[in-house]
Amino acid sequence: MFSYKLTALVLAFMLGLPTLSVIANDTYEEDLPVLINDRLQVIETSIPVTVKAETAAVLAETAKSAILIDSGSGTVLYEKNSHERLAPASITKIMTMLLTLEAIDQGRIALKDEITISQRAASMGGSQMYMEQGEQQAVETLLKGMAIGSANDACVACAEYVAGTEEIFIEMMNKRARELGMEDTNFVNTNGLPAADHYTSAYDIGLMSKELLKHKIAHEWFNTWQTKVLVGLAGKKHTEFELTNTNRLIKLYPGANGIKTGFTQEAGYCLSGSATKGDLTLIAVVLGCDTTHHRWGETMKLLDYGFATCECAVIAKQGEALGRITVEKGSPMMINAIASSDISVLVKKGERDKVETTVVLFEKLKAPMEAGDQVGEVIAMKDGIEVGRYPLVADADIKIAGLHEIYIRMLRTLL
Repeated sequence: MFSYKLTALVLAFMLGLPTLSVIANDTYEEDLPVLINDRLQVIETSIPVTVKAETAAVLAETAKSAILIDSGSGTVLYEKNSHERLAPASITKIMTMLLTLEAIDQGRIALKDEITISQRAASMGGSQMYMEQGEQQAVETLLKGMAIGSANDACVACAEYVAGTEEIFIEMMNKRARELGMEDTNFVNTNGLPAADHYTSAYDIGLMSKELLKHKIAHEWFNTWQTKVLVGLAGKKHTEFELTNTNRLIKLYPGANGIKTGFTQEAGYCLSGSATKGDLTLIAVVLGCDTTHHRWGETMKLLDYGFATCECAVIAKQGEALGRITVEKGSPMMINAIASSDISVLVKKGERDKVETTVVLFEKLKAPMEAGDQVGEVIAMKDGIEVGRYPLVADADIKIAGLHEIYIRMLRTLL
């Protein structure tokens, strides 16, 4: 057998890299996963999941519209007129913050970038940071102004910096809304000041709130009660401006950690509120409440209901490896299949053991590959029926292995 392999090795060098690659793959066959079919391999696990909780009770009596969702899975736990199109007031800023943070993630801007405040931004009324035209503020300071103090001027300044003009940024807001499945939304400004044809729904607010919570840096701002920033033109005396969080939920409800308030005469008192207990994070949205007291009360009632009836089953944390796969002609030749984000599903209390998951890894991957390429899935099953499917991705870039590297691999198996 050894002489056969040695002869094959010599022939491989005579015939070139393609033949050598085939032999190398055949030699490492013992390292390849067992195939279930010509495309997939299956590895069984036993992580439980569940289905939507339901109630006939009216939990948001004084709100025109409301919804309660699980932030991890997006499961709707309760809804009342959740697709009714209503004025959102400053809850609009959730989308403005989301697009700004996504621009940072994409490397188009940075938190430390200094933005020159335009006349348009400085002219905003309502809640604001009272910035002057021509002064400069860091992107991070403006995001704090939005998240904590609901600053309208900060919204316009970030919009102009990200997109060039506020009008183009608004187009981006509506495009992103469509991508998120927000079918009952139309934005005409960045901050929610009263305007014709500016509307969204409780359901859509839930969608964009869920997306915003993926940005961990924003959690620090949502949970800051008070902080101070310096405003004013360079060369002149700066004013120390105190930002106080408009979201009293973080003071009123244990575990509350976000997200955004809103109020105008047209919109009434609105809130997208979030809270976490253990591994479970819930988002409660109420629109059109008649008093601020009812806004807090209805939100807390929704959250109480959710935490009393449900818990979270964690399938994987972001970056957790759930399998390894051989990559044909790859350097390195093995890759981890990891969760691209936290993966969890909602479980009714007492039903953790009723549903299990299966990890499915794609077979016969070929180099080159990039980190983030999908290489498998986690499939959740209940009573033999699929109830969820979540992607697994490559944890690193994979280059095409060179001739020398494949030769070394061959020597290690022959000796």
